[in-house]
Order: sequence, then structure tokens, then C-alpha cells
Amino acid sequence: MRVGIVGLGYVGLPLAVAFAAADAEVIGVDTDSRRIDALAGGRSYVEDVPDAALEAALPRLQLSSDYAPLAAADAVLICVPTPLSANREPDLGPLLSCAHALGGVLVGGQLVVLESTSYPGTTRERVAPLLERGGLRAGVDFHLAYSPERVDPGRTDFTLANTPKVVGGLTVEGGDRAEALYRLVCGEVVRVATPEVAELAKLLENIFRAVNIALVNELALLTDRMGIDIWEVIDAASTKPYGFMRFEPGPGMGGHCLPVDPFYLAWRAREFDMPVEFIELAGKLNQQMPYHCVAKLQRLLNERGLAVRGARIAVLGVSYKPGVGDVRESPALKIIALLDELGAEVVYHDPLVAEIEVGARRSLELDDALAGADVALIVTAHRALDYDALAQRVPCVLDLRGVTAPAPNVVRL
Repeated sequence: MRVGIVGLGYVGLPLAVAFAAADAEVIGVDTDSRRIDALAGGRSYVEDVPDAALEAALPRLQLSSDYAPLAAADAVLICVPTPLSANREPDLGPLLSCAHALGGVLVGGQLVVLESTSYPGTTRERVAPLLERGGLRAGVDFHLAYSPERVDPGRTDFTLANTPKVVGGLTVEGGDRAEALYRLVCGEVVRVATPEVAELAKLLENIFRAVNIALVNELALLTDRMGIDIWEVIDAASTKPYGFMRFEPGPGMGGHCLPVDPFYLAWRAREFDMPVEFIELAGKLNQQMPYHCVAKLQRLLNERGLAVRGARIAVLGVSYKPGVGDVRESPALKIIALLDELGAEVVYHDPLVAEIEVGARRSLELDDALAGADVALIVTAHRALDYDALAQRVPCVLDLRGVTAPAPNVVRL
């Protein structure tokens, strides 16, 4: 079995290593030559893929920045980014460019599977026509399916191997081919009737989380005014053994899925004259959380006779979630930018993120970040830090993640 993978990032690289471990020959394609060079040298840039695992896969991994080698593959998986534009609308540019290039080398009998998250209809209406540009017909001359990635970076309990894989084929035979392919690396494959079902299932999974996070974020705004501890409220509600699922507030959402997926579905829904106002509202509310956090920080400083301008603020954690070095859509970046506009002296410490574009900052050692700080602002709670001990080293702490114990100098979101 020869498996081609286009896009060797957080989704594609783990798949490449998994298929290589299953004795498949893998053709890995990425237009970023720096990635190709790093992988060829045995250096992984994805936390979920240790260098040792990559090195073990290299004998079965052919790397290229050109699409031509994909003509020799039995199946090709598309794992390119599907971000939002500056106007928060779907940006399918990378995906459509990939499909166009792949259509130029596609041969009869191949299977193509789209893994990139997008709105229902993308596989059939946008990708298939570009793949057919060489004269082959989707579902007749080659097979096409959609199987959403369900990777949660940094997790070790649920991985590619034990997370059920949803597959929807353009035809029954295409679904059969895709199911057989994924059974090489996944313990369970869940078949659905069409690519559209699989596309919407992926959006539903993440919109479910986004909406519930928005709910507790809105309650956090309310309890802030009411003087009620939202964390104690959540702890109390979580004791109910049925009918309640714990979600926690925070400074906003980051990563490659949660901040993006609601807007993909909302955009698509408008084409059907059906605005999904509930989902759009959740997205807007989560986007506003960095502003609330900065306002709360301003009040905290005012209560201590300090202005934001000139205050030294140590931001702890800038990645979008604990345990990863990914800063895509991280609310920490927005918070730092807002504090810069207010004239604060902002430094940060993150053991997994060496530098950020906002202010061209580099991570400081923890002691250096805390030295002289007026406030420690916990934005992303990496597990390696002892936050209660840290709170004793600074005048005050604003904890946006609920990881500190109550203390006179600690304020939680």
C-alpha cells in the first residue's frame, strides 16, 4: 500500500508516521521546504510525533515539495489548513490550490480523502471538480471520500489509533476503499452515508464545545458583576451525576478548530437563507473574552493604585492550550496586543513557545519574567508550573484558568 499525504502539519505528520508504522509506503508532500528539510533530518516540529517515531518512519517515508510523486500512490489524503480570512469567512485558498495541483497528477483507480475541516458540500462541490480537471470523473474513474481529522494535540489518552474515524464516501465503493485504508491505523471506523454527513459531524463536534464554552464564558461575565465565584458554581453543578457536562470559562478559544468551525457553518448556512444566530452569537462571545480579561486586569491594577500604562505584566502561557507549542488563534496574542496598546510592559514565559510575533517577543525564564512584575497573568496553564507557589512570588495574580487556590493576592476569572 502506498499512501500519499499532502500537508505535513499537526494532522498530516501523525498520519504519515502511523501509516509507515503499519508497513505502508508513504509519500509526504508539503510546499514548505523548511518542513521537508527538518523531516529529512529526523527533526519533528509536531509535539505528538517524537523524533524517535519520525526516525523509525523515515525508511518508508518519501518526502517531496512536488505533487508529481503522488501519481504512484494508491490513496492520497489531503491535510492542508482551512483557516478563516481577516473577515472571519472561510479561506479555502490552500485547499483549492492543493486540489488543483493534485488534479494534474491524479491517475485512474486512486482514492482521494479530504481530512481538512470545512463546511458541508466542500468535498463534492469544490474539491471534486478540481480533481476532475484532468478528465477523470469522481466516483467513476477515481474514488473520493471525506474523513475529518479528530486530533486533539497534546492528548495521550485519545490518539489516532483509538479515536473512532468517521468516513463518508462519494460512492459506496469509495467509502469501502476509505474504510479499508483507515483500518490500517485506526481501531474503529464509523461509516456514514455521504461526505456531507461526515463534514457536518466534524463541525458539530467542535461547535458543541464552542457553544458550551460560550455559555460558561457568558456566566463568568455575569458572576463577575454579581460577585459570585464562577469556579465554585461550576464545581457545585458538576456534582450532578447526570444531565450536566463540565465546561470551564477562559480568556477565549484558540487552535485550528474551535475558533474557526462555527464561522464555517455560519457562512454556509447563509447560502441557504438560514442564519444560525445561536452559533454565531457563541463565536462572537468567545471572541470578546480577551477584552473582558484586559478590563478585569485594569480593575485589578486600579484597586492597587496602579495604572496599566507602565505596569509590568508577566503573561504565563501563550499557546492556545496546555502541553502544546501551537499559538494559532491563541487568545494570549490578542491580550498581549491589547495590553501593548494600553502602554503596559508585557513579558511572557512559555516553555513551549520560544517567540511570538506580537512585539517580536521571546519567552523569558520564569524567574526573569516574574522579576519586578506587578501582576502575573495566567493565560495558559502548562502543567509543569506550580501556580500556588508562583502566586507567593508576585504582588498579585489574575488567574484566567482557575488553577490557583484562593489567596488574598489571587483573583480568578
